[in-house]
Amino acid sequence: MGRGRQKAKHTKIARELKSYSPSVNYSALEKELHPEGEDLYVDKWADDYSDEYEGEKA
Repeated sequence: MGRGRQKAKHTKIARELKSYSPSVNYSALEKELHPEGEDLYVDKWADDYSDEYEGEKA
């Protein structure tokens, strides 16, 4: 007898989650991903590895 009630509850929750769309603060997200003063094009691995084609001639 409990299965029908349980399935109905799960269906209700699934519908609520499907239509759920939280508000997003895109400006705060952008600031977190790209802080000011930080160079966006720094190769942080450049010092750890040598160039793959260094010394080869074409």
